[in-house]
Amino acid sequence: MPKTHHVRVRLNGVDHEADVDPRVLLVHFIRETAGLTGTHIGCDTSNCGACTVLLDGRPIKSCTLLAVQADGSDLTTVEGLMHDGQLHPIQEGFHQEHGLQCGFCTPGMMMSALALLGKNPNPTEQDIRWAISGNLCRCTGYQNIVKAIQYAGRKMQQGASA
Repeated sequence: MPKTHHVRVRLNGVDHEADVDPRVLLVHFIRETAGLTGTHIGCDTSNCGACTVLLDGRPIKSCTLLAVQADGSDLTTVEGLMHDGQLHPIQEGFHQEHGLQCGFCTPGMMMSALALLGKNPNPTEQDIRWAISGNLCRCTGYQNIVKAIQYAGRKMQQGASA
């Protein structure tokens, strides 16, 4: 019988723990063990960024990290953005600025954007394009994604000054 490892994480503010095979990728832990399917599996090679989540506030591609490596960490997925029925400014920005078409890349894009705006609340277009350069979109051409992130930055600054 294969040896399992006990993993504990704080996922979107809720403690989750499970015994997992040491080879289980974090993306599979999030989707299959925790039941949060907003984090997408796109390529399993870290090229597309659809699986991007925040690990202790840093964007990581969860298809290249083992669940056991995240033990004791604080994870945020796209499901953790909405609070009290209110869209997060990033979600609102993607809606208002038409920053998505098929939506497959959107969760990863949003998580990369959240990490950027946490460090730089007023990024330039170049800053945004650099921050999302590890997230591929095959539909939008990126212009509306950039606008969505700029919208979110403005909205978050308004909320911080209110």
